[in-house]
Amino acid sequence: MNQHLLMIEDDVRLADMVCAYLGQSGYQMTHAGDAQTGLSQVQSDAPDLVILDLMLPDMDGLEVCRRIRALPAALARTPVLMLTAKGDPMDRIIGLEMGADDYLPKPFEPRELLARIRAVLRRQGDGHAGGETQQMRFGALDIDRDARTVTVSGQLCDLTSYQFDLLVALAERAGRVLTRDQIMEAVRGRELEAFDRSIDVHMGRIRAAIEVDAKNPKRILTVRGVGYVFARQQD
Repeated sequence: MNQHLLMIEDDVRLADMVCAYLGQSGYQMTHAGDAQTGLSQVQSDAPDLVILDLMLPDMDGLEVCRRIRALPAALARTPVLMLTAKGDPMDRIIGLEMGADDYLPKPFEPRELLARIRAVLRRQGDGHAGGETQQMRFGALDIDRDARTVTVSGQLCDLTSYQFDLLVALAERAGRVLTRDQIMEAVRGRELEAFDRSIDVHMGRIRAAIEVDAKNPKRILTVRGVGYVFARQQD
């Protein structure tokens, strides 16, 4: 069955050209001329990938991307390739921070767009075909990277998005002692408070959420003078 792509783009001539080209390349194409229609089609049609224009008449493309990522789990993982006429590198950074999987500035060659679509879909397929597992379990602690949730004995833990990223960075390296710099590098791209011991503050909050006794932690251990280690055996 052909993969279904949704293009959310208000430039009808560009959309017709792209849809015709990608249709000839074997994709089933749908076009939405505005953000609201596009969001409705994401929910009703569950496309395999969304080609999203940054500048839309009724809503900023970044907001559209944010709303897609806030949908129920399966739809929230829909790959998004963002298009923009802007040349500011900050647009690319912000777009990727909002959850876009790739970014292509206008004007672009249709062949490059096709290559990027294939690369994004290939990565998506690899993720569902027995690659890196999205579920991590350490005793009573469960981390679901797809849903971005953490539970202990079935109880949901209250973590911010940044704290979740910190916890995942530690859990992926369970048993390894990490310095604060190494932890910051593992979650680079997320802003840190520059003038305080932000890692230590966040670790304290993560411990309060996941430890039975935050003052006597068993999951995230402090290595004095070095940093932190996430325990392999916890319960």
